[in-house]
Amino acid sequence: MRHTLAEVETTLIAQEKAYQSCDLRALYLEQGDQRRRTSTRAGLWLAVTVYLMFFVTDLLLVPDVAMFTIIARVIVGLGALLVLEVQLRRGVRTNYLDLTCAAALVLGYAGWVIPTLLTTRVESLSYYMVFGAIFMMGANLFFSFRFALSVIASSLVLAIFLASLAVFSPGPSYDLAFVTFYLSCFTFTSYVNWKLNKERFNVFLNAHEADLQHQEASERGKALLRLSNTDPLTGLENRRAVDQKLRDFWEKWQTQGIEFATFLIDVDFFKKYNDFYGHQEGDRCLIAVATALDDAVASIGATIGRYGGEEFIVIAALRNDVEAADLAEKLRRTVEDLKIAHGQRLDGVPVVTVSVGAAVTRPESGSKLEKIINEADRALYSAKANGRNCAELFDPNDPQSGDETAHIAALLKVAVAQELVSLVYQPIQEVESGNVHAVEALMRLSMPDGTAAPPSLFIPVAERSGAIMELGYWALRTVCRELLAANHIELVSVNVSPIQLRAPGFASCVAAVLSETGVMGARIAFEITEGLELEMHSDVIRCISDLKALGIKIWLDDFGTGFAGLSWLRLIDFDTVKIDRSFLHDSDTARGRSMLRDIIRLIRNRGHRILVEGVETEEQLELMRECRIDDVQGFYVGRPVPASEFARRPVEVTTPDDDLAYSAQAS
Repeated sequence: MRHTLAEVETTLIAQEKAYQSCDLRALYLEQGDQRRRTSTRAGLWLAVTVYLMFFVTDLLLVPDVAMFTIIARVIVGLGALLVLEVQLRRGVRTNYLDLTCAAALVLGYAGWVIPTLLTTRVESLSYYMVFGAIFMMGANLFFSFRFALSVIASSLVLAIFLASLAVFSPGPSYDLAFVTFYLSCFTFTSYVNWKLNKERFNVFLNAHEADLQHQEASERGKALLRLSNTDPLTGLENRRAVDQKLRDFWEKWQTQGIEFATFLIDVDFFKKYNDFYGHQEGDRCLIAVATALDDAVASIGATIGRYGGEEFIVIAALRNDVEAADLAEKLRRTVEDLKIAHGQRLDGVPVVTVSVGAAVTRPESGSKLEKIINEADRALYSAKANGRNCAELFDPNDPQSGDETAHIAALLKVAVAQELVSLVYQPIQEVESGNVHAVEALMRLSMPDGTAAPPSLFIPVAERSGAIMELGYWALRTVCRELLAANHIELVSVNVSPIQLRAPGFASCVAAVLSETGVMGARIAFEITEGLELEMHSDVIRCISDLKALGIKIWLDDFGTGFAGLSWLRLIDFDTVKIDRSFLHDSDTARGRSMLRDIIRLIRNRGHRILVEGVETEEQLELMRECRIDDVQGFYVGRPVPASEFARRPVEVTTPDDDLAYSAQAS
């Protein structure tokens, strides 16, 4: 299931309205019900205990009627406890428990004061009457009665006192003093009770609001996590999420010995399918393949995700090569059984198929996580080399396994010297002015037989073999000499590998190239793609900081595909964020367009310049204008071409001060 920020917002607003529509007073009573029951029971037991202990004062102050007052205390106190315990056992409502306690207070006062009026110790009684205020304070302050019940109970206590005063009245002064005292006590304790009830409710409201805010933040965080870990097209986990699952599987294998297998699944001849049927049909094809693969592995609890454009990955806890081979074949057959027509294939197969490469953990896999991915990738390449629509299991004992990879690795060592590598440049157009103010440098590798090796093949090999360092410096020098030194273009972006960013002295070497060619750093942008090999190491952050000090612009590439995480936007001040083409191609649906706008809003709120890749139609360009995108790139703007295409006339290059003004205007 796909998630967008708009859907998250809608869900949270609906929850908020639901909370607002409920009866807060009823919710307050409901949430505090158990606490009130517990405190009421404990309060009555304590009150009865203290009430019974007053028999000592009865014996000291009114000994002639002490027997009657003590009997009254026992009857009222124990009777109240008995009634309360029966009510608790029967589960009566809390309001009835409060009513029992209130009645016990009133009856306790009456049971004490009425027999006391019969005493002949008039002087003692005149002082003893003051203790009646304790019952009034108990109703208002000791128990957590609701305000109305507290007022009624304390009013009855006051009424009993006034009635007893009519029977026993030593004189006007006494009457005035005690009536004033009881009325003051009644007023004060009633007011305090009202304040306490109000404060309790306010505390509840504050706590309830805090709970709602915590729940909202938690739900928003979970939704954003789902968003950042979900491929927007297929609904599968994206590369970011799969990489984490892969680490989890690897950790269990390293620590607990639980073996697992990794499967890389690539849709055969998908580019031909996409070019002939269109991107919408291509997206539908990928969705159908993803759904079928997901259903195929659901029963074994495997992890499945989209690992690239038309590449999927499955990670499953399997014990041996036989189980892995069976699952690989099942995955291949599952897609073939969909019978999605593919009339542009030249191999005679009329439907969409996949090639599957599988690798199983084994003792010789070593301690590097990347190795099992490399093994699965080599098995996938072998499957494609064997005619596609087949499944291959990596065999470390097969001398032919990975021959092509080894061949390319050897070729890359001499590629620069033998001029087998070259650069082409794809235009980047500013949407508002329509000017091509920048280009992206793309590397090409020619095999000795003249055929071109795709970057998706030779770049990973270059990174694994370390050849990416020499290729990277060569590309930077070539960019400066072909375009920048002669002012043929204002800005060139160059893709930078994680290997380069982690290499000691990389920023210093870049500074040396700039000095050698006489090019300002502000005219170069380095595109960084977060992937499996790029962690937030301090060396990487420090290198990026050093590059920015040289004036080099730092761009975040392929945002939203799983290669780039939300955490990178928080950690690094990127000059430009490139939104992956998949979001633009998915914008023909309402949900897809909402997703695109959510991502644009998220990036814009961070203050970054926005570039959208994959613009291939006038309609898509017009959408970019509506969304106020800064820059676009795609076949509609221009295809990758040699440097000679930009050498017709020099451009006016901005000074560093101009760059500052330009950045401020873009922001």
